[in-house]
Amino acid sequence: MRVYNYEILDLIVKRWSPRAFSSEPVPEEDLMAILEAARFAPSCFNEQPWRFMIANTPKSLEHMRSVLMEKNYLWAKNAPVLILMLSKKQFQRNGKDNKYHDFDTGTAWGFLSLEAVRRGYQTHGMAGIKKKEARQLFKIPDDIHIIGMIALGKNGSIEDLDEMFIEDESPSSRKPLEEIVLKVDTFNDEIIND
Repeated sequence: MRVYNYEILDLIVKRWSPRAFSSEPVPEEDLMAILEAARFAPSCFNEQPWRFMIANTPKSLEHMRSVLMEKNYLWAKNAPVLILMLSKKQFQRNGKDNKYHDFDTGTAWGFLSLEAVRRGYQTHGMAGIKKKEARQLFKIPDDIHIIGMIALGKNGSIEDLDEMFIEDESPSSRKPLEEIVLKVDTFNDEIIND
């Protein structure tokens, strides 16, 4: 059960990471609008290092599912859209390493997930993919970092899930604010008194 101490954006309240997905297709208009939200995320030097490889046809989904780790495959096989999340490691502007490419891509993924909720869908991000196999299968160059995969679709029936996932099929709890927020004036007296 999630507890909200403050009133926040309703899309954030409704967003969670289900495993039960309906196989109902996501219309192209909705999918492109969800990706459009990601496109407008902020990034270091406006580099926009994110890249999203989409599978939403039977053949492309078969290929994308083949690089999922077994446990993720068990539930994500029903999702009508799978998105491989990638980021460019170097700045396009000067060829130097972009130390913030993953950070920026994570922000874009957050925007994507909120627009999905606004349109009546949910997303579930996964790190459990076979990255080496994905790089070979999709011919992903070395200057691109493979971050993970996103399942996207409408909520499905919990009865369709493997038994091992049923107990956790609800929005997870969050740490209290006091545990994640560190105020400088109370964090370290030595810093404040210098």
